[in-house]
Amino acid sequence: MYYVDMPSIEEIGNLNLVRSDSCISIYLPTTPISREIKQSRTHLNSLLKKAIAQLEAASVDKRLIQQVQEQFEPLLADDAFWDHQANSLAILATPESIRTYRLANKLQDIVEVSDRFHLKPLLRAITFSHAAHILALSENAVRLIQVSPDLPAKEIQVSGLPEDAADASNKIAEKNFSGTGNRSGIKGSTAYLTGYVRSINAALRPLLLHSNQPLILAATQPLEGIFRSLNTAKLLPQTISGNPEHLTPAELATAARPILDAHYQSLIQDFHRLYEERTGQSRTTTDIAHAARLATFGGIEKLLVDIDSVVDGLVDDETGEVTFSSGKPDAIDYGVVDEITCRALRTGAKVMAVRKEDIPGNHDLAVIARYAI
Repeated sequence: MYYVDMPSIEEIGNLNLVRSDSCISIYLPTTPISREIKQSRTHLNSLLKKAIAQLEAASVDKRLIQQVQEQFEPLLADDAFWDHQANSLAILATPESIRTYRLANKLQDIVEVSDRFHLKPLLRAITFSHAAHILALSENAVRLIQVSPDLPAKEIQVSGLPEDAADASNKIAEKNFSGTGNRSGIKGSTAYLTGYVRSINAALRPLLLHSNQPLILAATQPLEGIFRSLNTAKLLPQTISGNPEHLTPAELATAARPILDAHYQSLIQDFHRLYEERTGQSRTTTDIAHAARLATFGGIEKLLVDIDSVVDGLVDDETGEVTFSSGKPDAIDYGVVDEITCRALRTGAKVMAVRKEDIPGNHDLAVIARYAI
């Protein structure tokens, strides 16, 4: 059965602060098809053995290693958990705790053991979260639908939202009455519909003003054009066409998916355009060592990182100097690009976790700096 549970940006920030002699980060592909999940379950056991081997090679206290293994035992035995999976599974464990996240995006195998968690793959879940609001708008009804990657789409009750255009017109008439009757216009006229849309905007504004989620409009003309001319929310340019009155929240959510995909692709294209412009100003780099220094001193404005690649090493806390690992992964080094990403986030950079083919030059990262390098 398909089930997703995503981390919030606050959770990722808190996980980034965790330090332990035995931080284990495991990512593996899974399947929502219950009868096929046994292979993923067995594969996790194999990946755990690799992580334990790294701890043993680093001479970590045997009691701590035993405690880590004990964290995984209930997870491996939990049939109900394994019957509810998505496309990937993230597991972050220490001797004292274990966290799991079932993710919609498809990830490759990753095993990282260090003094901190490897969090870069989780960023994909919040970079392109497939969360949005849908405004289903017609003259006869208006609904605000919440689309979430891990819960069914549902209608949100909004205080002050008119039931339909007639309801909005009546309220406007009551407010503006001066003895000459309804001043909101003839039914179906531009003035009538504009008053309706203004009432909707007024009701939605407190809810959408501080939301990071995009708004998708489901409407037909002329309401679509009127709403777009008056809207102040983060409205996407594409519209769910047709009369939305008889579409269920689930049907609206399905129609919104390709619009969100196009939106996310446009964000990557916007980065590429700005990257080309800033390259002429010496404000870009794909060099990991340069990026580490920039991240350490708050110099990164925007950052694209590959969610799959792992470049092991160490980054100096004070100078940002990188020491790349030359041997096999161990329990001392960690993902350098992951550390760059976390430092960039802490200094207010806009970070997107993408596939390597979406990064200029197919590098592990691409940086737009706040100043000339």
